[in-house]
Amino acid sequence: MATWERFEEEAAELAAAVRARFGAGQTHVLATLRRDGSPRVSGTEIDFRGPDLSFGSMRGAVKARDLLRDGRCAIHAHPYGDGDGDAKVAGLAVEVTGADRAAYTTGTEPAGDFHAFRLDLHEAVLTRVVGEELVISVWRPGRGVATHRRA
Repeated sequence: MATWERFEEEAAELAAAVRARFGAGQTHVLATLRRDGSPRVSGTEIDFRGPDLSFGSMRGAVKARDLLRDGRCAIHAHPYGDGDGDAKVAGLAVEVTGADRAAYTTGTEPAGDFHAFRLDLHEAVLTRVVGEELVISVWRPGRGVATHRRA
């Protein structure tokens, strides 16, 4: 399992830039898989709790049902501002339950019951325009950062 903390340890500069992109907006786009394998996109808010990137869902929402059936997902940071880049993370959503759940709540969750998830991070990507080049930085656990440039 790769936590956000592991990402920060392995690629501190990239992790800080990706986190800044997510911090620039309140809501982001979560991509999940429907039962038939087709994509579904939903809005979501994220938080950094302990070593993890976490997010939630109202109890029984379709995105929660998607994640409970197949946890593969991606989250795209809402693109605010110019030149800051485009950030995405992907991995496996894991529902946090029982005694551990208290560490993943902020007190701002929706009224009623809800699902809390943490992301087992498989990839983080930051895409930026630098000068006249498109610069794509990709981190995967244990593989460091690969940077691709396109003119």
